[in-house]
Amino acid sequence: MRLSELKDCERAKIIKVGGNIKFKKRLLEMGFVKGEIIERKKCAPLADPIEFIIKNYHVLLRGEEAFDIIVEKIS
Repeated sequence: MRLSELKDCERAKIIKVGGNIKFKKRLLEMGFVKGEIIERKKCAPLADPIEFIIKNYHVLLRGEEAFDIIVEKIS
């Protein structure tokens, strides 16, 4: 599933990071690596951006950026 498809307070394991090569490199530097656990906290009122927690820090991503990240939902 796509990271953008997670609901509030759901957690997932990152499977693959895709998208623009420059942005992908930046995400990898921030810890968006295969196997890392990420949690969706909340969404802005107009559904963009989306707040996530990864490695104990908060990251805001646009919906199209989150769409390029493939995850596996965990309970």
